[in-house]
Order: sequence, then structure tokens, then C-alpha cells
Amino acid sequence: MRSCKPFSLEMRFAGFWLLVFTICAVGSETRAQDFNQVHPGVEYARVNYKIGEDPLKINLLRLDLKKVRLDVHHALDKAIGLETTSSIATRKGAVAAINAGFFRLDQSAFAGDAAGVLMVDGVLLSESVNNRIGLAIRNGRKTSEVEIGHFRASFIAGFGIDSEFAFDGVNRERKSNEIILFTPSFSRDTMTDSNGTEIVLTNCKAEELRWWCTAAKINRNQGRSVIPRDGLVVSIGNDAIERSNDFLYFGEGSGSTNRNFENTFRIVKRIESAELGTRVNAEDITNGVSRLIKNRQIDLTWQHEKASKSFAESRHPRTAVAKLKDGRFLMVTVDGRQPGVSVGMTLHELAEYLLSLGAVDAMNLDGGGSTTMVLDGKVVNKPSDPTGERKIGDAIVVSLRKPARPASRKN
Repeated sequence: MRSCKPFSLEMRFAGFWLLVFTICAVGSETRAQDFNQVHPGVEYARVNYKIGEDPLKINLLRLDLKKVRLDVHHALDKAIGLETTSSIATRKGAVAAINAGFFRLDQSAFAGDAAGVLMVDGVLLSESVNNRIGLAIRNGRKTSEVEIGHFRASFIAGFGIDSEFAFDGVNRERKSNEIILFTPSFSRDTMTDSNGTEIVLTNCKAEELRWWCTAAKINRNQGRSVIPRDGLVVSIGNDAIERSNDFLYFGEGSGSTNRNFENTFRIVKRIESAELGTRVNAEDITNGVSRLIKNRQIDLTWQHEKASKSFAESRHPRTAVAKLKDGRFLMVTVDGRQPGVSVGMTLHELAEYLLSLGAVDAMNLDGGGSTTMVLDGKVVNKPSDPTGERKIGDAIVVSLRKPARPASRKN
């Protein structure tokens, strides 16, 4: 690998000395021959890299989306819970995987709850948070399409002729001033305390982006309502009762399964592009923090997404994805927190590196101790946690597409 060393240049302009420092943080290019094909449409490269004198170990997967498909899967196939990236990959029969979105990491029963938008197989498991960047995936019969953007994802409750309101969240811990929607993907019950009221909706009929439901019962000051397999639960904290009185009143009179009756609830899923305001058609979506590149230009959005300066400008292990100018898709891990071995990258350094590899659009996923890449059942990077591979919330997995059947020839 070639390395680019820092240099300085003195210039005199209008009577003043101007000292210009040009630091080449991206010191080498990953050439085509550095990649090895490990499966049809899957190329792998392990890169030893330097920024100045600081070493880095980088793992790259370059994917042909006509030969592989991408899927997002949550740990344990639920909305909460933790599982290692390698375990998710093994369960799904994937040839490769990386850790994906940010999530709640603690010792509570809600560990693994996505800290941003998460949708799996068209089922919205978590709402968008702080307008964080996201990766949307659409798997067609012949190819997969990916879109990097800021997505607004939420559920809206409609009732009566034209009344509606937005839920504060979906499938997560309810606070006293919040109204949360729970779906069967969450758990057996809502895991709430008794400081609230819960409407149990049953006989929900799915119709594209909405459900039509009726209220089976209302549980007041009980908590932990069982979530019906064919239904939902609306959980209202005591401090949110006043703003939900119309909804509660309507729920007490609900009982018809006919959508033409005025007492049928409508639960509507909305996923839109925050930039364009248009509907996003996706199968899976996961979240990250900070766009890195947009239209071949570095575009860091971490401040807009309310991330800390230390998160962006200190060196950490990183996981990222990028769309390449040749149409292929890149998955990247950068090891870090290993002095003398691999120091990690800032977001700007990561963006510069991806730009040098031909990235058109790119985003940063969860990193730090979560950073993991799995190939053929083995972790190929070195996670930074002392205990090794961390349990995470969700992962992006890579599966081989089945070869198309040749057209039958008629005699």
C-alpha cells in the first residue's frame, strides 16, 4: 500500500505569511487486486492502513446486488433483545453480515430496542429518532436496491370520521407522558407499569399501510396488557390521558368489525423521506448516525442528528455502508481502541476513506464495541470490547441469490 505523508507549504500573500497545512488522511487506495472473490457477487479485502503514523485495520465487503440480497434482522427476531452479529448470521444462513443500527444497551428488559427507525420485512419495529440517517433496502426478484436518507417513520391513529393523532413511539418503554403503540413483534405483553391506561385492539385487518381494528377492552391502572397475535395495544401514560380523552372515549364505544362503521380504529404506518416528503417504498430500514457522503461529496450530518462532538471527532471503531459509483455496495468495518494496532477513525476520516474507494453515498452505522463483520460464520475483524464480540440489536445480512432458471425450450 502507498502511504501519503503530511506536508506543509508556506505562501506569502498581501504582505502576510500564510502557513497552509495539507494532511493526507487518506493515504492509499484499495486496488481491484486487493479484493478476493469468496462467493459469487461477494468480494472481501482486509486492509492494513495508516493515517500519518497511526495504524488501522479495515475489513471490506464489496457486493454485487444482482447476485446477493440484503436483509435487516433484529436480534431474536423480536423488537427487543440482544444477540451477536455472528449468531444472527448463522440463524439466517447468511454468508456475511455486519452490525447495523444503534440500540438501547443496558441491563433492562428493554435492551436491544432500536434507537432510531427499524423496519424488518415491512413491519415497523421502531420509530425514527432525531431525524437520524437510515438505510432502506428493497429486494426485487433480480436485484436489491438501497437508499441512504433521512426517513420519518411513525404510526398514526385514526378514529371517527377525520380524527387522528400520532403515537410518541412504538415497541419501547412507555414514559408517563407518552402514548406508545405495541405490536406482536414486541413481546408477550407491554411490560408497562400500572400508571396508565391501555386499549387492547383485536381483529386487526391489514391493508397495505394500515390496520383496521376494534377495541376488545380497556385496562386502567393495570399495565402489562397481553398483546393479541391479531391485534395491538395502545398504552397511555397517566400524564398523557388528557390529550387522549377523545381516543379513549371512542375506544369505549368501539365494537364493530365493519370498517364502514364510524367506531373502527385505523392504525396507519407512515414512512417518508424527510428531504423530499415522499413515501419511501422499502422492505427493511435500519438507522445510523451521520450521513458521510452525498452525491460524491462529504456531507456530515451528525450535528443535525444531535450526536456529540466526541462521537464525531474522536477516533472510534466504525461500521459503515456505501453505494459505489459502479453500482456495487460496500460494507466496511474499521477496528479501533487498539493502540499500536488499529486506532479507529473520526467521521471525517471515514468519509475521506470511503470517497477514495469510489463511494457515491455513504453513512455511518453503530460502531464502538458493536463494530463486527462476519464472513462465512467467522468474525473477521477484532471487536474492541474486552469480552470480544458484543451482543447487538440488529444486523445487515448478506445471502446469495439463487441462479435464475434457464428458460425451458420447446421442441
